[in-house]
Amino acid sequence: GRPCGAQGRVQAGAHRQVTAEQLRARGNALFQAGDHGAALAAYTEALSLSDAASERAVLHRNRAACYLKLEDYTKAEADATKAIEADGRDVKALFRRSQALQQLGRLDQAVSDLQRCVSLEPRNKAFQEALRALGSSMHEKMKSMSCTDSKVEQMFQILLDLDEKDADKKQKAAQNLIVLAREEAGAEKIFQSDGVRLLMQLLDTAKADLMLAALRTLVGLCSGHRSRTMAVLAELGAPRLSAVLGVEHEQVSLAACNLLHVMFDSLKEGLQKDFRGKEDAVVLDSSRDLKLLIKHLLELLVLEGASAHGRDNALNLLISVVPRKSPKETNNSLSLWVIDQGLKKILEVGSTVCGSLGSLPVTENSRMSTSVLLSKLYEDLKCDAERENFHRLCEDYVRSWFEGHELPGKLRAIQTVSCLLQGPSDAGNRVLELEGIMDSVLSLCASVCEAHQLVAVEALIHAADKAKRASFITANGVSLLKEIYKHSERDSIRIRALVGLCKLGSAGGTDFSMKQFAEGSTMKLAKQCRKWLCNEAIDAGTRRWAVEGLAYLTFDADVKEEFVEDKAAMQAMFHLAKSEDRSVLYAVASTLVNCTNSYDHEEPDPQMLELAKYAKQHIPEQHPKDKPEFVKRRVRKLLMAGVVSALACMVKSESPALTNSCRELISRVFLALVEEAEDRGGVVAQGGGKALIPLSLEGTEVGQTKAAQALAKITITSNPEMAFPGERIYEVVRPLVSLLHLQRTGLENFEGLMALTNLAGISERLRQKILKERAVPMIEGYMFEEHELIRLAATECMCNMAMSKEVQELFLAEGSDRLKLMVLYSGEEDEKLRRAASGTLAMLTALHPPICKRIPQVTVHWLEILQALLLSPSAELQHRGAVVVMNMMAAAQEVAEQLIASEMLEILSVLAKDKDKP
Repeated sequence: GRPCGAQGRVQAGAHRQVTAEQLRARGNALFQAGDHGAALAAYTEALSLSDAASERAVLHRNRAACYLKLEDYTKAEADATKAIEADGRDVKALFRRSQALQQLGRLDQAVSDLQRCVSLEPRNKAFQEALRALGSSMHEKMKSMSCTDSKVEQMFQILLDLDEKDADKKQKAAQNLIVLAREEAGAEKIFQSDGVRLLMQLLDTAKADLMLAALRTLVGLCSGHRSRTMAVLAELGAPRLSAVLGVEHEQVSLAACNLLHVMFDSLKEGLQKDFRGKEDAVVLDSSRDLKLLIKHLLELLVLEGASAHGRDNALNLLISVVPRKSPKETNNSLSLWVIDQGLKKILEVGSTVCGSLGSLPVTENSRMSTSVLLSKLYEDLKCDAERENFHRLCEDYVRSWFEGHELPGKLRAIQTVSCLLQGPSDAGNRVLELEGIMDSVLSLCASVCEAHQLVAVEALIHAADKAKRASFITANGVSLLKEIYKHSERDSIRIRALVGLCKLGSAGGTDFSMKQFAEGSTMKLAKQCRKWLCNEAIDAGTRRWAVEGLAYLTFDADVKEEFVEDKAAMQAMFHLAKSEDRSVLYAVASTLVNCTNSYDHEEPDPQMLELAKYAKQHIPEQHPKDKPEFVKRRVRKLLMAGVVSALACMVKSESPALTNSCRELISRVFLALVEEAEDRGGVVAQGGGKALIPLSLEGTEVGQTKAAQALAKITITSNPEMAFPGERIYEVVRPLVSLLHLQRTGLENFEGLMALTNLAGISERLRQKILKERAVPMIEGYMFEEHELIRLAATECMCNMAMSKEVQELFLAEGSDRLKLMVLYSGEEDEKLRRAASGTLAMLTALHPPICKRIPQVTVHWLEILQALLLSPSAELQHRGAVVVMNMMAAAQEVAEQLIASEMLEILSVLAKDKDKP
């Protein structure tokens, strides 16, 4: 169901060849209707058919207008220039080019275009006004530039003066420098005033506050500017930058990490797009610089003198910079280069056994980050040969430690296997198959030395996860783990053995009838996990494993019920989720998904169930305590224990452990938490609304959709301006519009429409944002939906959007049936739909009088529909009808004559006397 007019046009066009003239006219109509992307396509097609120079110039000029609307200023300038080349007196093209140049920051050129416009049309007020405004902004820029000159020198003098004892003065100078560098003019000024050399002197003082000021200023210099980034790199040198990343001072290391991130972005940007304008003059090749920086990061990983968090920061940078961001990018050469140059260095960090002689300094997050990096590199490979090379390098590395290095070497080999199993598990499984590895793991599980036993038990647990070895491990490992669990003296070992048992025991997932443990033993294990979780005398790294255990045991509904009754255990888990150790995030999120039943439920096909019973096959059963009323109660208990602030804290973590699958789990939990309308206010108050926005904008498609749906639920039932204060409300629009896509479910479409209706009723700026996200064609599409609730929601949404001038214009667009549909819906039987449609008509006729003349032309039933509204038993519908008739009477004489010639006068006379309806 799309508007019939559109179909009619397409068929008519099929009989004859479309001309450039017709395409241009179509482009004009689309541009007027606000569909700038489609207008651009029409003009581009017309250009391909047109040979006449004058006609081509007009098409280029029109395309420039489209590009301005689409905010692609480089292309707008290029098209306007082509039009001007054909006719130097084309004021429209000159004006459009000046607007583009202004946005591109080339103010002097923009001024000369505007001056030409004014000389060609001296009486044009718009040109005069634009020139005046531009002149004053140029003046401001010049003024700020000249006073910036002296400021920069002053600030460096204060900062580099060793005799200056006034700390406040120094701090103020540092702050001013950082702020100045954030503005393009200021950054350029610092750069031109020999700033890079002076900033290098600040770095070399080795004083934390001065180093921080220098690093944060450099961020401003490099941000989005490739040639300056390359100059900074040439002056400072990659070795110095990576040395600063490896310092002991945590904040300085983090600031260096931030600077390197910005530098990588600027260098990569240069590889991906051709720079125009100010950087055209120099041809720059940044791939060499990119590799140089990465080479130093890889060296930092194995540098003994580097700090533990410096090593973590280097891993995080490699994760975000090396692998392709999307499969659409075809070039994975950077990953291949890193695997060749640095895979062994990365594995050095992953194989580190904490506390062993001569081991690299690492944090509790290092191994997890290494696993994530290995995983991303492996996923970035495109063919079997590339994967085979990865496997070969991993196998060589594990063998090199396993053979001929006695016990310490075997431990490092096993630690590497663990690291790979947590990352690219295919590679982990391959090294697990190497001769002697599994036997060593099993024999070391019985070691008397705690550190050795820890390494082996953890490897066994990670291996238990991966299906390939699971049956072998179930056969050999379960008895071994039970032995360790029952007889070990050490909590740290027992807790890990318990997790291994949990993993092996939860193979049946949520299926109640497939439990591998004897009745009641799951409950015993869970109780022990909760006890360890609450015992603060045990170190956090070990308590993390208790959460890992619960992540598996909470498949069982009895365990879920007991867990939410144990407030101390819940709060201990939330406390861990907020701690420095980020490797616990996935386990916490998994446990919460299980407790809130927010995993995907597969509904078995009834026919297949009958067949399965007949064939005596296994049928999955749901636990009675997983019924909705139990889930609802568990959600309440979690909310009362403070789950929202823990989740918000998890989302804020900039850690590699917050993987896309982890984000998806958190989104699932949030959606479950806002299921009941009365809980939504509390979720927002504890920071849930703010946390959902980033979850809805990046991650897996399922995760983004779940987060967007949670945002929609909040927007529908609470005041959006309170739930998303300030600028945040504008960030909610894109996720909500994503719920309108055709591949989303009917419920998601419906909730997206309802939420957008609320936003569209708030302000013109929000309506503009909804228009910009191209939501209007989708909203229109749903007005033809067969499902009456979706159709109603779309019509209500359109009613609020109709307060925008662009949307009002759409109702008058040639060949569109929008107005006809609104008039016909005002005569439908469904009262809510009539109310929304007649409300839209009342608003349109008031705000845009030309629509009043069009109504009699769209359908022969217009009069009877308006009369039916006035005669309706509902006062609301009568009121809407009266407003429409009043607006039409005032708009045009011929319409007023048609109204009066009908029974309308009688109906109005009767209603005017009705005392009950003031």
